[in-house]
Amino acid sequence: MTKAFLQSLLQPIIGIDEVGRGCLAGPVYAAAVIFKSEKDVKTYFDSKTIQEAQRQKLASSVLRYHHAEIGVASVEEVDQVNIRQATFLAMRRAVEVLMQKNNLKTATLLIDGRDTLPDFGHCPQLAVISGDEKVRVISAASLVAKVARDQFMTQLSEQFGHYGFDQHKGYGTKYHREQIQKHGPTQWHRKTFAGVKEFVQN
Repeated sequence: MTKAFLQSLLQPIIGIDEVGRGCLAGPVYAAAVIFKSEKDVKTYFDSKTIQEAQRQKLASSVLRYHHAEIGVASVEEVDQVNIRQATFLAMRRAVEVLMQKNNLKTATLLIDGRDTLPDFGHCPQLAVISGDEKVRVISAASLVAKVARDQFMTQLSEQFGHYGFDQHKGYGTKYHREQIQKHGPTQWHRKTFAGVKEFVQN
């Protein structure tokens, strides 16, 4: 996505990304970012392609030099409304706080993936497939969301050590699935997800 095209859009531009959509455990996190300047922008890359220490450093840069907010949808919300709608909830919460804090009536939303936010017609939106790889402001959002959620899952591991949340962050690794089968799901597991629901005690 060229700089000229981005400049042609209604300003400011808000980059949005989520993390945790495919996990068996933990909430969904989303981040919304507006660049205040060109500071460090060229160093932001998709969070999935960067080692943890570098990811934390870059996320700190985003939070320090730019406008960024995080939205969260709980495990309960994931199970109640489904993962797609919960992802929209997390994104909406991040965007609404960001716009409120910056006194914005409208902005262009660039969202990673195939979906735009429903019922958010006051803002032009563009879904960008692999946007976290193609658009720096979406990359910045992916960094902030990933680091925040990873920190939360690492903290959970202190309470539920044998599940290994600090290692897999809730994703369905072989070890994680084995622990669910052995110990049963915690309150942080998504009870409607395959790999978890089979072991829920009614």
